Amino acid sequence: MRVFVTGASGHIASAVIPELLAHGHQVVGLARSDASAAAVAALGAEVRRGDLDDHDGLRAAATDADGVIHLAFKHEAMRTGDFVGAVDADLAAIQAIGGALEGSGKPFVTTGGTLMLAMGGISARAGTEDDQLPGGPRTDAANYTIGLAGHGVRSSVVRLAPMVHSDLDHHGFTTALISFARDKGSAAYLGDGANRWPAANTYDIGVLYRLAVEKAPAGSTLHGVGDEGIPLKVIAETIAGQLGVPTRSVTADEAPEALGFLATFAGLDNPTSNAKTRALLGWVPTHAGWIEDVQTGHYFA
Repeated sequence: MRVFVTGASGHIASAVIPELLAHGHQVVGLARSDASAAAVAALGAEVRRGDLDDHDGLRAAATDADGVIHLAFKHEAMRTGDFVGAVDADLAAIQAIGGALEGSGKPFVTTGGTLMLAMGGISARAGTEDDQLPGGPRTDAANYTIGLAGHGVRSSVVRLAPMVHSDLDHHGFTTALISFARDKGSAAYLGDGANRWPAANTYDIGVLYRLAVEKAPAGSTLHGVGDEGIPLKVIAETIAGQLGVPTRSVTADEAPEALGFLATFAGLDNPTSNAKTRALLGWVPTHAGWIEDVQTGHYFA
């Protein structure tokens, strides 16, 4: 299968592309800069220049491919406060690709986040793949993708855990939490820190996307989750133990100073199940969980 991958120079793609190539697929990776193009080529993929705002280019690339995996997101905009702009750009790009794939029967795998379930009011219990929200940030893109199943596209959405971690991760939530703790001299959590975040190892996620593009049924929602839910206090304690700093409970008013852009999500309780994804695709996470991975020390080298 010839697979077009957006976000091809990013963290998740650094596991997805080698996984696809190792299983006999060809990969065409979207790159917006010379540096990105070099990174994509180094992974062994064919480079296609462009970006999320080049909708004509996205349509052409999707038409030329046998399947599409959409990983790109304007993370820089989110980190600097323009989350709405990043969400809108993501939806527009997905609609451009989806429109080009209608009636083709080709697979189209897009990316969402499990935190959207918590933002939509699903907490205290483990969120499942059957939990769907009527709309909202990133959810609109997921709902559009699922709806493509009725228009001749084998579409699926991977909801990623907020902490996708491994030695490939250089800019994710784990890296950000460590950076804030180092800069502030303490690892912070909100309130009693009992709320939970799920996590997943990048290498397991690479396998999940490969299985999704190969065989996920049309209209599937999949959960990219290994650890179902780690209390935020435990996350802070694990980071603090590696840095040699104390932990600190903060109030909602103190959270932006202590946790930066992550303050928006710091109080969310997001336990998440992957049971249906395992059963549907035969996916079995085998790599280190979040605590074990962080304790190896590679994040602190």
